[in-house]
Amino acid sequence: MFKRWLLALVARVSLIVLGLCCCVLVLYLLACKPASHSSQQSLLWSGGATSKERYMALLQEREDSHRHYINSLSKQIAQLKEALQERTQQLQESLDKAKIKGILPQGLESLYKTPDLKEFFRSQLNQAEVNSGVKLPSEYALIPFDTFTLQSVYQLETGLTKHPAERPVRKDRRDELIGTVETALHVLNGPEQHTDNIRRKRTYSPLDFIQGLTRTERDRGSVYELTFKGDSPQDFMQLVLFRPFGPMMKVKSETVNTQSIIINIIVPLSKRVDTFKQFIKNFREVCIQQDGRIHLTVVYFDRDQIDQVKAVLDQTTRETRFKSFTLIQLNEEFSRGRGLDVGARAWRRSQNVLLFFCDVDIHFTADFLTSCRLNAEPGKRVYYPVLFSQYNPSVIYSNQTLLPSPQQQLGIRKETGFWRDFGFGMTCQYRSDFINIGGFDRSIKGWGLEDVHLYRKYLHSKLMVIRSPSRGLFHLWHEKSCADELPPDKYKMCMQTKAMSEASHSQLGELFFKREIQAHSQKQITRETQ
Repeated sequence: MFKRWLLALVARVSLIVLGLCCCVLVLYLLACKPASHSSQQSLLWSGGATSKERYMALLQEREDSHRHYINSLSKQIAQLKEALQERTQQLQESLDKAKIKGILPQGLESLYKTPDLKEFFRSQLNQAEVNSGVKLPSEYALIPFDTFTLQSVYQLETGLTKHPAERPVRKDRRDELIGTVETALHVLNGPEQHTDNIRRKRTYSPLDFIQGLTRTERDRGSVYELTFKGDSPQDFMQLVLFRPFGPMMKVKSETVNTQSIIINIIVPLSKRVDTFKQFIKNFREVCIQQDGRIHLTVVYFDRDQIDQVKAVLDQTTRETRFKSFTLIQLNEEFSRGRGLDVGARAWRRSQNVLLFFCDVDIHFTADFLTSCRLNAEPGKRVYYPVLFSQYNPSVIYSNQTLLPSPQQQLGIRKETGFWRDFGFGMTCQYRSDFINIGGFDRSIKGWGLEDVHLYRKYLHSKLMVIRSPSRGLFHLWHEKSCADELPPDKYKMCMQTKAMSEASHSQLGELFFKREIQAHSQKQITRETQ
């Protein structure tokens, strides 16, 4: 009895399951039925998608955009956290060592107690001239802004090698400004910016960037004020970004002994015996009497006046007993690069000597020779000092009855000369580095360009180039003549150098308007006598 009832129940359940399977199969076939031709035509006329599908596509596109943006931010945040953690650890180690040695810098005691870089950066922002102005002692204390766009930087402190408006030459400077604009775009297009105005649906792009202002306070950081287009011609979006500087860190501390470092001064020469005598006078005072670790190599071109040059060197040997010099004669057309190259390769001692490429119209001090030894290191660094070039003494001292002595003319003042930041001829570098870099371009004849080519070789190498003004290196003024045989580019460079070396802008203006100034002075005298 029980067995029959169980079999009937199983049969009924099987029938129910079979019916459900059939229903599911019918529904599946209906759902997978291909669209008819007429429906396909309607989809084509409507652009291939219904309004709902277009809306879903837009939502998907927006979601992908936000996902990419979030991934980019997450990557940047991870990198910043890693860098912040590493910097915090370095700072803590430096502070611990300083605390143990009792040399913790004044003002960092509070930072040691709470070594939080976020708090330190916040204090940098509060102390910088960003949110409010600070009292300045005079008009010269103000730090001006540079103005920049996506194409150019407009700057006040240009020097002689830069222009009032130019595209940044250094890649790190370009990356800095471009990165600043990209950071501003991330802020503007980020979700936090849109929460302030729910209706805002605009996405900012680099084309919306108008201009930016930037300046750097050396002990605080760099501030950037960026302006973007708004929703109307009268609306603008402004952002202020601040890149704070961290606390000072010790990189290395070492003792440098320069006692055994010999400098080989190489001077190419052609005629100009009187100028060479003046050079030897300074050489005797500085190199022989004060320094004593110098070798002089003179490379003389042609045969004319070579005997007079030998006589000057012989006289120096008799009077000072100095014999560490080499005189090389080349019977060929003068080439500064050729002379320096020959002089550098003529060194036959096993010691890797430090070279100082010099000209006969250069005046240097013992302090400069020390800088030469300290700023050049074989295989690591070459030294390219910026020398101070004197103006024409007859122009700048025209109001004085007597010219000051040559020693008195060596002051570094705006009225007496300028930093020759377009010149790369005076340099200190080790002979091994000079040989490995390939030396000078020997095909260059006459004046100019050979030093620039060598300088660029070092810039393209892994060696560090130390470029800084030297207070002990002077270019003495002399009459400059530009040969007609020079090609147009060299002749133009020569004439530009000649014009810059005569006098300052204001002094040349006085010469140009001399008649008008004299006429005005005469009128003043006439009025006073009446």
